[in-house]
Amino acid sequence: MELLAGLKRTHYCADLRIGDAGKTVTVFGWAQRTRDMGSLVFIDLRDRTGIVQLAFDEDSDRAVFEKAGTIKSEYVLAAVGTVRERSSKNPQLPTGDVEIFVTELRVLSVSETPPFEIIDDCKTGENTRLKYRYLDLRRPCLRDNIIFRGKVAKLTRDFFYDNGFIEIETPMLMKSTPEGARDFLVPSRLHGGSFYALPQSPQLYKQLSMVAGFDRYIQIARCFRDEDLRADRQPEFTQIDLEMSFVDVEDVLDVGERYIQTIFKEALDVDIPLPLPRLTYQEAMERYGSDKPDTRYGMELFDLSDTVADSAFVVFKSALEAGGTVRGICAKNAASVLTRKEIDKLTESVKGNGAKGLAWIRLTPDGVSSSFAKFMTPEQMQAILDRAGAETGDVVMIVADRKRSLVLSVLGALRGEVANRLGIERKGYNLLWITQFPFFDWDEDAEQWVAMHHPFTAPLDECLDYLETDKGNVRAKAYDLVLNGVELSSGSIRITDPQLQDRIFRLLGLDEAQAQEKFGFLLGAFKYGAPPHGGMALGLDRLVMQMLGAESLRDVVPYPKLKDASEAMTDCPSPVDQEQLDVLGIAIKAPQDEA
Repeated sequence: MELLAGLKRTHYCADLRIGDAGKTVTVFGWAQRTRDMGSLVFIDLRDRTGIVQLAFDEDSDRAVFEKAGTIKSEYVLAAVGTVRERSSKNPQLPTGDVEIFVTELRVLSVSETPPFEIIDDCKTGENTRLKYRYLDLRRPCLRDNIIFRGKVAKLTRDFFYDNGFIEIETPMLMKSTPEGARDFLVPSRLHGGSFYALPQSPQLYKQLSMVAGFDRYIQIARCFRDEDLRADRQPEFTQIDLEMSFVDVEDVLDVGERYIQTIFKEALDVDIPLPLPRLTYQEAMERYGSDKPDTRYGMELFDLSDTVADSAFVVFKSALEAGGTVRGICAKNAASVLTRKEIDKLTESVKGNGAKGLAWIRLTPDGVSSSFAKFMTPEQMQAILDRAGAETGDVVMIVADRKRSLVLSVLGALRGEVANRLGIERKGYNLLWITQFPFFDWDEDAEQWVAMHHPFTAPLDECLDYLETDKGNVRAKAYDLVLNGVELSSGSIRITDPQLQDRIFRLLGLDEAQAQEKFGFLLGAFKYGAPPHGGMALGLDRLVMQMLGAESLRDVVPYPKLKDASEAMTDCPSPVDQEQLDVLGIAIKAPQDEA
């Protein structure tokens, strides 16, 4: 018997309102819960839109009433009936003014008792819920997140289509090229011993699309990186990837921020004023100790190097004599929370980030205490407090080191940790651009300069004269979009001048043969008329996560991986049989026992 014979859905559950009273409707969904009150039976029916109440009473057909009494949680139902006003309304539900008096009830599928209750306030651990992710996704909070994500994807396409972009798909199986993280490799059956790589990004293909003349490219692209996971990282992720020809930095930033403004308005009804604020990389590091600062609160870094230049405190003195710096932050009204015990914990934290220690001053109503006051004159201590803008109730924390970059990054991390401990309120959406990133980054392990970005990123024009002689001061036409301390996007203007590209390759230690081996197909394309171009990629997962205020990417990704990159629901990754390995010419080497 055809379960749906003669039935067609007329409404989704949560679409019904008092204006629909008197209508005969057909709805489908899952039984959220059943309340049997003897002469009355109520079933909350749930679909992707929400809940509506099904009602059965003494006027119901007897067979229908008796069937209603057999319904259990998560049974799949079809119900036909008349919409009527509820006698006992529920203001917490959009459908709380109405119910459906059911005249026909069909059980489309029965359900075993679920391993956890399908409610938002579920106490079951996340690992169990991920094992049954298809049930977890029935919970309203996750369901609504996934629907919202789909809305953002649609709005994204609408915006870029309206602005002249062409959606172009790029390959999933591609050449392995250096992009900063480990590739996921796919063995080729037809080309024994050779491998495809899953794309870390569509970077090279979108640049080739510019050479091909498509002018404005957009793709909501799946990308893959074989790296360790964290709350805002997954091995497979989705990015909104765009590229534009005949543009410079200002053109890309203009499109990017108009897109953000549109998405927030259409999806959340939040107004984002333009233009967005901008900080250079150097300004961001100097003020916040981070290239992705959360600017919803202050506690900015300040430089004490000149203030303590004559200090006898060996920590400050040795750092400055080695060409380093002394800097600090001031936590306002923090003395009651940042006790000596708590400061000791913070000290261990900064040591874990590479600092040698943490100097501090606490200003309480009972007086001033400090970890280093005995090495300072009263005038020197007061100068520090003046520079910090410190008052009674505040705590000043100071880091010194010969490495300026270490001091800035340690204080940036400390700033965030202190804000968390103080429970500083962080509401709203603070977006800003970070521009003029360093072109090179010093690799201490390898003791050489490496590219901070991919090697096709263009340096600023004014830096061309000292590419070879002052690498530490070369800046790039690179930019990031930051939201509330999270990097949403990264992009740059690309190099299309073959001579400049050869120069960059040489500076990065790539000779002509190596460059041809890794990037020959792109370099070859540039010989046939490459337009000036640039672009960026926004992380769709991170964007949705921040818009919704979610705590983890797992809250906005339908089928996420665990921290060890496995999937609990399907038990992947998993071994494959020997026949499959033989076809690919692959032998599995057993891991050696640890000594």
